Amino acid sequence: MHKRAEDPGHPDTHSFTATMVPARRAGAPQRHEFTPTKFYRQFSALNEPVLRVAPGDTIHTTTVDAGGTDEKGVTRVLGGNPETGPFFVQGAEPGDTLVVHLTRLRLNRDWAVSDDDIVPRGVDTEWAVKMKDAGKSVRWHLDTARGMATVEKPTEHLKNYSVPLRPMLGCVATAPPPAAAAPGTGDSGGYGGNMDFNEVIEGATVYLPVAVPGAMLYLGDGHAVQGDGELNGNALETSMDVEFTVDVISGKGVPGPRVESATHLMAVGLNGSIDDAFRDATTNMANWLTDIYALTPTEVAEVMGTSAEYKVSEVADRNAGVVLKINKQRLQGLLTATPVK
Repeated sequence: MHKRAEDPGHPDTHSFTATMVPARRAGAPQRHEFTPTKFYRQFSALNEPVLRVAPGDTIHTTTVDAGGTDEKGVTRVLGGNPETGPFFVQGAEPGDTLVVHLTRLRLNRDWAVSDDDIVPRGVDTEWAVKMKDAGKSVRWHLDTARGMATVEKPTEHLKNYSVPLRPMLGCVATAPPPAAAAPGTGDSGGYGGNMDFNEVIEGATVYLPVAVPGAMLYLGDGHAVQGDGELNGNALETSMDVEFTVDVISGKGVPGPRVESATHLMAVGLNGSIDDAFRDATTNMANWLTDIYALTPTEVAEVMGTSAEYKVSEVADRNAGVVLKINKQRLQGLLTATPVK
């Protein structure tokens, strides 16, 4: 019971309900075939989970494109990066880390759309004037047999232009705490979200903080290919066939999104400016190296100062993205250090 200070004689009363956290399922990991019937446009902890899975399980599903169109060209939902999910991962609790292994990312249609514009962060006043008539949608053909994308109706100078396909997910997210307003699916932050990092590809592993029971995992915003930063505001936006496996690192959180490939550790920074995102990515990696190798701060500085690779991953949305990458080969000599358990 909480009494109002201005009227102590008339207390406010509130009722609460609680449910037991379901026990983690026993037995071998399962494979789930999930066909989405609705898609969400907020990374909310309050949305009803579409599927409950256990650590080690694999989920095969599909996503619509950023405009809400599926693999058959049917518009299923309003645009703005509608998401497949949320998936409730049993045993994931606040303070844990959710691990998402992207085992398969494949295109499931032969076309994508992009824009012919450059985002405001990327142009000076002169080029802003030059781009005044831009902003039109451009349709691309996706030749999966050749692994190439070409403009369907190219201008004279682009009639022989093609780019290799490299399918990726623009959005992978856990739900932020419900006490905060649920961010839209065009936004990003410490929970992941619309990161638009073009190395979130097949074979990558994404690490995200868990802020609510079950983590509430969302995925979407498939891109056939994207240059660094999503400079046009839209990449080659398309639907996707997705397979992933989930796991949970209990009792150990992460300060922000991390990505691991066969060759690199990659710490993601997302913030209002590139300077702030650069700082966040650097701090994220410094903490990661400390956790793995028990390095001192000065040792971290020596390693990052000689091995850091930076990418501007996102400039199209409210938050900019910067990623600090380190090649794992550079870290092999650190394996004699005592790792933090």
